[in-house]
Amino acid sequence: MKKLILGLAVMALVTSGLYLIGADHIDAPAVGSLTTGSTAADITDYFAFESPANSDNYVFVCNVLGLSAPGDDITFDEDVMYEINIDNNADNVEDLVIQANFKEGNVIVRGPVAPSATGLSSTIETSGNRVTAPITRIGDNTPSTATSGGVTVFAGPRDDPFFMDFFQFTDIVNGAGDFLGLDVPDPEDDDNMDGTPEYDTAFDMPGVDTFEDLNTLSVVIEVPKSSLGSSAQFSSWVESLNKQ
Repeated sequence: MKKLILGLAVMALVTSGLYLIGADHIDAPAVGSLTTGSTAADITDYFAFESPANSDNYVFVCNVLGLSAPGDDITFDEDVMYEINIDNNADNVEDLVIQANFKEGNVIVRGPVAPSATGLSSTIETSGNRVTAPITRIGDNTPSTATSGGVTVFAGPRDDPFFMDFFQFTDIVNGAGDFLGLDVPDPEDDDNMDGTPEYDTAFDMPGVDTFEDLNTLSVVIEVPKSSLGSSAQFSSWVESLNKQ
């Protein structure tokens, strides 16, 4: 059995051509923090979109362990499974699932398949399509993929798509906090040496991507639209589940 420990829910309709995005970097106490670091259960981004190379397919991307330095030897956790949920009838209950777990250097993807359990607990589905692909490692020159039953799979490091001018954001927040009496002025921000800290109130143009060149681990799954049922639109969300 698997028990849900973190869910990044992206409850939005997916239709042909829609590019759906959800992002949430290292702020859930149960799965990671800025001081203790992230875990493989920390889902940082979720993307769902029509394949730009094949309009008959959808692509799902689940990113974990974001903001990792290029030299970090980040790996998937064999005790964590990622489950992409598909709701075809707008009742907020998954009708189909796509599962990804890891064993001995491989990613194993099952589905899309009707789940034998719904809600907060899941079981590894043994019926339906199954694809096994080698996990691409940092330093590999060629990404490893595998295809079976029309489903193509990749798992490995990618450039983290998250971008933000973090230090400018911090300066803006500090200024707002100072105005509202919510933070203590920092003498180091007193650029004019007049005893009053100066805070910026807007982002610069152009800004600075504080997280440039940082990595994440991605699971990328491309499936035929026909494998998700006949509904013209569906809801989708992804969860990380911990082995019990």
